[in-house]
Amino acid sequence: MSAPSKIVIASRESRLAMWQAVHVQGRLAGLNPGSEVVILGMTTKGDQILDRPLAEIGGKGLFIKELEVAMQEGRAHLAVHSMKDVPMVMPEGFVLAAISARENPRDAFVSNKYAGLEDLPEGAVVGTSSLRREAILRAKYPHLVIRSLRGNLDTRLRKLDNGEYDAIILAAAGLIRLGLKERIKAILTPEQSLPAPGQGALGIELVEGDAAMAALVAPLNDAETAHCVKAERAFSRALGGSCQVPLGGYAIIDNGQLWLRGFVATADGKAMVSAELRGDPAQDEALGRQLAEQLRAQGADAILAQLACHA
Repeated sequence: MSAPSKIVIASRESRLAMWQAVHVQGRLAGLNPGSEVVILGMTTKGDQILDRPLAEIGGKGLFIKELEVAMQEGRAHLAVHSMKDVPMVMPEGFVLAAISARENPRDAFVSNKYAGLEDLPEGAVVGTSSLRREAILRAKYPHLVIRSLRGNLDTRLRKLDNGEYDAIILAAAGLIRLGLKERIKAILTPEQSLPAPGQGALGIELVEGDAAMAALVAPLNDAETAHCVKAERAFSRALGGSCQVPLGGYAIIDNGQLWLRGFVATADGKAMVSAELRGDPAQDEALGRQLAEQLRAQGADAILAQLACHA
């Protein structure tokens, strides 16, 4: 099956999204020297509404809807996403065809004044857009003030530099990819801040049934990352799918086994349950569901019942 003469990648237009698209563009061009690989940049609703927390306006699917429409209409062949922005339940008619090798999946502490979370004084203002990070911070550092932080990476850093926050928590992967590693004061350990499902990994979305494009992107799939991310997403999906839930899920391959850790909490951090398990990487999604059941046995349903769910 020969590659088309032109391959069109749909992408958000933020600097980080474009880096991700250009990265995939380079890999596809290298694998398909006879094809022209171009990027269709688009602004999504998630990029336009910046004055409210994501949980209030419909969640992470707002970052990918316009890209899916472009694929449906034949204006693009594939879309590149940060995996943590992809809803846990894929929209009908679309598939995740490849998950590429992961960048550092951990959270990063960024501040112009302080070296780490432990150094923040009482009343210090910390910015995050994530319910997961908010729950962790409220549980472990009740003396801090947590404020919503929206916008692309550059906007968030500018708000920090303008003095609106004493520190902000961001995904390390984005900072590293954009050459901003020097802004990271500390990489948080999974014990300090368990990452979000899919954090640090890129996913390639296609229209379901596009066998030619699926074959084209297959070499971009990284088996180890894919097993980990599938386990994390299955865990999240079993505890509420696309609902806005303060939840962390993080897997690594350790001595040939998939080691999955997860938690779910209330946004105020006052109730939290966590667990971990190990198993065969080939059983990735089953392990994710199994871990969710362990949390349910510890009382996760009571926590989920407290959360307003807008799937």
